[in-house]
Amino acid sequence: MSLPIDPEEIAPEDIGEARATLDMSHDDAIEHVRSVFTDAGFGVPVEFSPSEMLNEKVDAGRDPYYVLGACNPSVADRALEATDNKLGALMACNVVIWEEDPGTQIVYHTSIMRIARLIGMAPDTEEMADIIADTGELVDEAFENL
Repeated sequence: MSLPIDPEEIAPEDIGEARATLDMSHDDAIEHVRSVFTDAGFGVPVEFSPSEMLNEKVDAGRDPYYVLGACNPSVADRALEATDNKLGALMACNVVIWEEDPGTQIVYHTSIMRIARLIGMAPDTEEMADIIADTGELVDEAFENL
């Protein structure tokens, strides 16, 4: 199977990649990121620790890693409408926090809206461009406040 797009040609801005480093404990970073994203207009309907699950189930020995499934309800509703409900397969907009070193946490996000458009799941329309822009502004605001 060949990929429909060449990963070498995708720039970080094409997928809305955002990254920040926080100098704090892992638990404090989770609380801080949750608070900042909530203040930016996101809810967090889903969250979990893959590292805890993998360490428990397969003795993976993973360092702390946490996923916050952030969602802005009005943007999510518009995105579902614009994609004939397909975008729900990628929801929520995950923000991940992993411990790089004790006291140093990485916060990472990519835009499911941009990725959906790249792979053809979302239409290349003005409506979708507006949704992507609105989501990008919310994420930018959150990352500026981390």
